[in-house]
Amino acid sequence: MNFITLDEERFTEFAKNSQQKSFYQTVEIAKLREKNGWTPYFLGVEQNGEIVAASMIVAKPAFLGKSIFYAPGGPLIDYENTALMNFFIKNLKNYVKTHNGYLIHIEPYYELIERNRDGEVVEHGFNHKKALNNLKNLGFIRLAHSDEPKYSFALEIGDQTPDQIFTAMKRNTRNHIRKAEKMGVKVRELKREELSIFKQITESTSKRRDFTDKPLSYYEQMYDLFHQKGEIKFMLAEASHEGKTVPMSAAMFMLYGDEIIYLFSGSDEQYMRDYNAQYEVQWHMIEYAAKNGFKRYNFYGIQGLPDKSSKDYGIYDFKKGFTAESTGKVIELIGAHELPANTVFYNLHKLLSKLKNH
Repeated sequence: MNFITLDEERFTEFAKNSQQKSFYQTVEIAKLREKNGWTPYFLGVEQNGEIVAASMIVAKPAFLGKSIFYAPGGPLIDYENTALMNFFIKNLKNYVKTHNGYLIHIEPYYELIERNRDGEVVEHGFNHKKALNNLKNLGFIRLAHSDEPKYSFALEIGDQTPDQIFTAMKRNTRNHIRKAEKMGVKVRELKREELSIFKQITESTSKRRDFTDKPLSYYEQMYDLFHQKGEIKFMLAEASHEGKTVPMSAAMFMLYGDEIIYLFSGSDEQYMRDYNAQYEVQWHMIEYAAKNGFKRYNFYGIQGLPDKSSKDYGIYDFKKGFTAESTGKVIELIGAHELPANTVFYNLHKLLSKLKNH
């Protein structure tokens, strides 16, 4: 095996066919990160002329001139292949050290354990605890929090038709969709020059629900990077209200591989109950996914495992309503991990951070 640097074309070819493929592990995200001060690298392992593991990883100075190296959605590797993991990570660690780095942060798009729609472990389902053991044995520290959600909720479409999916939904969800259509709610794709409409809706929603919204420039950059390839859609639900067409709900979707990911959204609170536009946006894209060969519709993050006492339980319940017992699933990823590449700087940074917070 050889540890090598990859050009963009060869990395992309491998990434698109990886079982762990994620839009986060793309040249486009590397370019987005580069616009924000990060330096991208494309690294891999070659065996008998073929790439068997790879990662897009970005670096940025963070502490005393030393850099953090970050692999969003990666690396792309079989985490249960101990020999391959040992070879790749040991070489990656050396590479980072020689490139002035002291820390490697990873957030793999890799499922840990199979769970059903209610978040319960599936009997005889897959369990990738060996992946966690491999990371631990290599010196990785499992983090309590991550930039990306550890738990998501998904509809496994498979070969279902839109009619089959609709019929299997919870009755209340079907009723909300029918009401939206009866009220004249229509969904259309926004053009780049209309992204300010999307931003207005997400900004007002972020203030109401107390989360940090992305700046308009982020949405514009994502559009510029992915739209021409057909890998992003900004959708708007609107309807006629008091004689004029009103924007009511909007959402951003990534279309990558055989999966559609519902990433960001917002709704105008004053129209939510009467028009149910937020339901129509989801149904429109689920229908699109089924008609266009996508196998999974990923509703993205939920706050931990389903818990009725949680203040965010309603978000999970909303997403769950679009699925049947056999097609809905809670996705649990192996989570964020960090590996000290330079232990002196790593431990010094930890010590100073601890002192600062006391």
